[in-house]
Amino acid sequence: MNFLPRFTDVFVIGGGPAGLAAAIAARQKGFDVTVADCSNPPIDKACGEGIMPDGVAAARTLGIRLEESGARRFRGIRFCTAEATACEAAFPTGEGLGLRRTTLHRLMVGRALEAGVNLAWGARITGISAEGVMANDRLVRSRWIVGADGSHSTVRRWAGLDTSERHSSRYGFRRHYQVPAWSEYMEIHWGDGCQIYITPVDGEEICVVLISRDPHLRLDDALPQFPEVARRLRASRPATVERGAVTASRRLAAVCRGKVALVGDASGSVDAITGEGLCLLFQQAAALAEAFDRDDLARYAAEHRRIGRRPEFMAGLMLMLDRREGFRRRVLRAMAARPRLFAKMLAMHVGELRGLDFCANGLEFGWRMLTL
Repeated sequence: MNFLPRFTDVFVIGGGPAGLAAAIAARQKGFDVTVADCSNPPIDKACGEGIMPDGVAAARTLGIRLEESGARRFRGIRFCTAEATACEAAFPTGEGLGLRRTTLHRLMVGRALEAGVNLAWGARITGISAEGVMANDRLVRSRWIVGADGSHSTVRRWAGLDTSERHSSRYGFRRHYQVPAWSEYMEIHWGDGCQIYITPVDGEEICVVLISRDPHLRLDDALPQFPEVARRLRASRPATVERGAVTASRRLAAVCRGKVALVGDASGSVDAITGEGLCLLFQQAAALAEAFDRDDLARYAAEHRRIGRRPEFMAGLMLMLDRREGFRRRVLRAMAARPRLFAKMLAMHVGELRGLDFCANGLEFGWRMLTL
């Protein structure tokens, strides 16, 4: 459906994965929901296209069965360096999935329609008020307004929620290559001030993403730092053009005000180094729908902060490896020598190990670093 009603319980501004997830979760609680976006599907975004097992499980609670989408499965994470140091670990439970962003969006649009969400593509949103949303030059009255319009959210600014407690940015560039995946792991290759992520997305295609602090650095410029990756890509041809995006670490002072709530990147984000962006938005969507059901957005604000703690901690840890080359080399050597340490870090990363249990291994890890 592509029309704007006179009234809706929940008006979601932004039809990407965050907006669709919020809409689906609200419909599961029985609310009338309208999603509006100026674009038309499928909506693409430059991202690593890897979904961790906890993200797959979170999507399943919304009726989105990513494992049935034809996605390419991967069993864990491998860290690699130019010095040939490598450490790898399988996920403690479940598998990760590599899935083209456009395929994910089509799947979520289908699930939203199945759930009964009203989708208004090509709609022009010009403002919000205490009564509702100005869409296509007329007022759509709504009980709640959800801002799901990305990291540069206009809804966030309109609602007076732009104040950040912390904000830093890096830059990502993505390209797909027609080459069979050479690993059953998602690979992260560490270089000088940058990383390359490699995710299999189907049997004959991989997604390659460069992330750095340099907005001018592109994949072709960075590949000489990664001779093994360059060698494997030399005989293949790009399947897509290089596409860029900003990856931000941002914590907002507040994610709700009045009848307005923010989800996804509009509500803050963790650096893409964690691979947890989709899991976060799926979990936020479920928490927001529960808050709607209880008519208590303060509940959502508290849940939003709780949901973000572990990914924020892991992002901080991994960005420390990015900034300090000597420290990174020692950490990766220690993990390569003691694979179970890396396995425990990965288990914590996907929510299968408590932070206190991980820290209990800190003395052994620290000793191992000192003796290498």
